[in-house]
Amino acid sequence: MNKRLIALSLIIFAIAMFRLLPHPPNVSPVAAMALFGGAYFSDKRVAFLVPFLALLLSDFLLGLHDTMVYVYAGFAMTVVIGFWIRKNLNISRIALAAVGSSVLFFIVTNFGAWFTSGLYPMTTDGLMQAYIAAIPFFQNSLLGNLVFTALLFGGFAVLQRNVPMATENN
Repeated sequence: MNKRLIALSLIIFAIAMFRLLPHPPNVSPVAAMALFGGAYFSDKRVAFLVPFLALLLSDFLLGLHDTMVYVYAGFAMTVVIGFWIRKNLNISRIALAAVGSSVLFFIVTNFGAWFTSGLYPMTTDGLMQAYIAAIPFFQNSLLGNLVFTALLFGGFAVLQRNVPMATENN
């Protein structure tokens, strides 16, 4: 078995379980998991599959909802952002990707909330109302993404330095 694949998968599944613990609204590891998977799995199919399975498992435990397709679309786009940073991993690119993926996730998921909730008119003004109403939640989402991105990328860097055989491809 590939030790790196196992280590990365275990890390993602473990961080996904944070969704099950009490936490402030929208402070979640979701986008960070996708970004991390895109950046570190060498096989692009696995980069999507492992984080998606971790997200799906936690969603089954938390409950399914009407906007899941938008959450998963934002999640998939964040994996692709991870592909972009993988070639040159450094703190500034990772931070930019974390902020960018938070903004992208906000745009996609709140579009979904507008489209499916029935709370807003199906007009441009209604869409803008949905985005404006979601702004207070964005700070928690951004905070969660930054914290969990730092934990995942920083923790894996420490693991690679201290236990290199656990993160080697073989």
